[in-house]
Amino acid sequence: MGIAEWRQQLSKGEVSARELTDHHLQRISDVDPSVHAFLEVTQDRARFDADRIDAARAAGETLPPLAGIPLAIKDNLCTQGIRTTCSSRMLENFVPPYESTVTDRLWKAGAVMLGKTNLDEFAMGSSTETSAFGASRNPWNLEKVPGGSSGGSAAAVAAGECMASLGSDTGGSIRQPAAFCGVVGLKPTYGRVSRWGLIAFASSLDQVGPFTHSVADAAELLQVMAGEDPRDATCLKAPVPDYAAALQQPIAGLRVGLVRECFEAEGLDPQVKASVMAAAEQLQALGCELVDVSCPRFNDGIATYYVIAPSEASANLARYDGVKYGYRTGDAQGLAQMTARSRAEGFGDEVQRRILIGTYALSAGYVDAYYKKAQQVRTLIRRDFDRAFTGVDVLLTPTSPTTAFGFGAHSEDPLAMYLADLLTIPANMAGLPAISLPCGFDSQGLPIGLQLITNVLEEPRLLQVAHHYEGAARVMEKRPAAALVP
Repeated sequence: MGIAEWRQQLSKGEVSARELTDHHLQRISDVDPSVHAFLEVTQDRARFDADRIDAARAAGETLPPLAGIPLAIKDNLCTQGIRTTCSSRMLENFVPPYESTVTDRLWKAGAVMLGKTNLDEFAMGSSTETSAFGASRNPWNLEKVPGGSSGGSAAAVAAGECMASLGSDTGGSIRQPAAFCGVVGLKPTYGRVSRWGLIAFASSLDQVGPFTHSVADAAELLQVMAGEDPRDATCLKAPVPDYAAALQQPIAGLRVGLVRECFEAEGLDPQVKASVMAAAEQLQALGCELVDVSCPRFNDGIATYYVIAPSEASANLARYDGVKYGYRTGDAQGLAQMTARSRAEGFGDEVQRRILIGTYALSAGYVDAYYKKAQQVRTLIRRDFDRAFTGVDVLLTPTSPTTAFGFGAHSEDPLAMYLADLLTIPANMAGLPAISLPCGFDSQGLPIGLQLITNVLEEPRLLQVAHHYEGAARVMEKRPAAALVP
């Protein structure tokens, strides 16, 4: 049931918000011991919120747009009075005294909070295996990863534990797990959604976005989340359009660019390539024109990212020193030793690796050779996109080179893990909106993701094209019978 259908049933009194909330809480109880999507379930808060919505409906009040919708929140978004850990020992006992802007807007719109979801520690990873509290599992196959870093949020939606969830995307952390888990994942334009209250990884790349079962539901959530925030200096002041209205606009005549470098990328699974090409042909059948497009520096995005993102992470994570807040070692002599041990014990291996890379790239003698050069390449990547959008309306690529891989598949090879984000990172480098949605299944029955990218602030067109494809392809009706946890 989509958000619009739920809203109609609630307003008619055919079902109550409490019934919907209890249904999802029961689902969490049934399947989350296997999936481990949640770090904390806020059942008392959820029932209180749902009862408040039902009381408002009974009193004849006008209900807000997301009234009664049960949501899960990635555990790097601050929630007032509820632990926010970033899946790290460093913040294991951190309870924020304030609410992030984006979650505050959702609660004011009537959404119900079910709990906080698992992630790679401090959002650094592509499989949710770096979480200090155990990995999440892919509901399609419990021996496979759900992707990352927002793996818990994607898995929760795929397993039916919530109607939608929030994640954050720094280099593909919404779109890649959406592809692995067979759901819709939307990364808005950088600055379209406030980052205030999102615990920072790489500040020039991070963006909050939704996971949903449909493009229409993603549009509903973005409508509430988007907009200016005076507390976030990077948040755009541009007016927020009507995203739902854009869904029904015709797409015949639009030019869809197939990024040549993506389909020639090393390691691209032939099944993924075939499925995504079939999706392109489906758009062509709907009246779109397919255009071959070259973005010469597209595949340079990953090398650029792994200089810029760790550099920003090393600066952002310097605040965790064992003094102000967060984990503090109990065995140290003097301030320097206390800080060193607190960071060594509080951060996991992947976080420490990225801090070291970033600190090195920013160090005297290397900042020009690495960080400055990476920023120059980032500009060139954006110029490639600018040139591409002079001739097309939307770009089409696979979301990930492969479908979900097994646990431990890349544990000894961090570079192989990093390559999982090869096709999603360039959109973050350029600050562009992008969406992943299911377009087929591989021979193992695992979902394959299609990525669409548009120019800055063109989310209406992005959602429009994705919605028309979704409606024509009806991918989930063709899913293997044994798919998803029972």
